Amino acid sequence: MRIDFFNEFLNTPLFGILLSLIAFQIGTLLYKKTRLSILNPLLVASVLVIVFLLYFGIDFEIYNLGGDYISFFLGPATVVLAVPLYRKIRLLKSNALPILVGIIAGCIAGISSIIALSSLLGLDEVISRSLAPKSVTTPIGIEISKQIGGLPAITVAAIVFTGIAGAVLGPYICRCFRIKDKVAVGIAIGTASHALGTTRAIELGETEGAMSGLAIGIAGLITVFLVPLLLYVFGLIS
Repeated sequence: MRIDFFNEFLNTPLFGILLSLIAFQIGTLLYKKTRLSILNPLLVASVLVIVFLLYFGIDFEIYNLGGDYISFFLGPATVVLAVPLYRKIRLLKSNALPILVGIIAGCIAGISSIIALSSLLGLDEVISRSLAPKSVTTPIGIEISKQIGGLPAITVAAIVFTGIAGAVLGPYICRCFRIKDKVAVGIAIGTASHALGTTRAIELGETEGAMSGLAIGIAGLITVFLVPLLLYVFGLIS
């Protein structure tokens, strides 16, 4: 009776949703306790979910019945980042040109570095296309990947990894290079590591969070045009 109930529960979206929420809550508590960047809640939650599924031999497709519901809200959730940006609208207007140039430069560097490393490591063209839109938010990255012949699953994994890396390493890299300007820090983190990096930028300060949130949208629009263009220039698409 209990086994039948458990099997029925596994095959409902509720299982994936509950597992994700519990894992993320554990990650959040660990981060609040330790304040260690490496214990990013999303990173901890991802590891916990993977270990749980592997230990109990549960297929990813079963988990993803609920995971798809969570993914659906990624787009609307990103819109919330416009709130701190609105509060800093005057700062945006006074630094419009440097901000735009910085985001464009960041997008070109991010895409070009992936293409160069893929060529250096001899990766398959499909993998290179899948990795190219790694620095944009997930909904945009998935659509870009589909349009250029990439694999959306690999793109999502690259986006998540990039976001976690940016959230963990972004502030340290800024300190190492003595980047103290709050606008520059926010733009750098948002352009390189989208929404996940922005959650860390918000912790650094309201200005950093606002600029990082701005960078997500602009970088996404620029990347839509730059990825196909740069891939064509480097001969990875025809």
